[in-house]
Amino acid sequence: MDDCDNATCPEDELTLPRSSVNKMIKEVLPHLRVANNSRELILNCCTEFIMLLSSHSNEICEKKNKKTILPEHVIEALRELGFGDYVPEVNDVLSNFKSEISSRKRGNKKLDKLGISEEELLRQQQELFAQARQQHYEAELAQHNAALAAAAAANNASVSEIPAATLGGVQQSSAEQTGADEDDDDYDT
Repeated sequence: MDDCDNATCPEDELTLPRSSVNKMIKEVLPHLRVANNSRELILNCCTEFIMLLSSHSNEICEKKNKKTILPEHVIEALRELGFGDYVPEVNDVLSNFKSEISSRKRGNKKLDKLGISEEELLRQQQELFAQARQQHYEAELAQHNAALAAAAAANNASVSEIPAATLGGVQQSSAEQTGADEDDDDYDT
């Protein structure tokens, strides 16, 4: 153990989280203080037990030409290693786990917690989609109207900039019109 440093020693990687082990110790022995070196020993024993059980389960799995360790392999390994007394409790935990998984598959817990039926959620979703479509339509209509107004303004600006000579004599200049009015006054007198 003196050969490896903290970064390369594989034993440091294969351990249980200290906080989980400490929590289990506090749950089992709530009124007792456990020394740090005792906690470390318990942690090492737990890790060693898991490694022993998993490697023996793997051997059983390989003997049966399987690629996945199944709960049956773990239970058989417990019996072979002399921990047959734990098998009933392991079976209870396994059945609880299976029932919890099946209940998760049956219903969505988030949906159950909402207290709203699926039909009501579907109606609300369709309502939200309709509102979004209406907002999108209004935004496109406003954008279209703004583009039309800009085009009309640009068209009006271009017409007012056209010189009088290019209109083909349709429009007279204001000086010509005032001169014509003055000529009319001369004939009246």
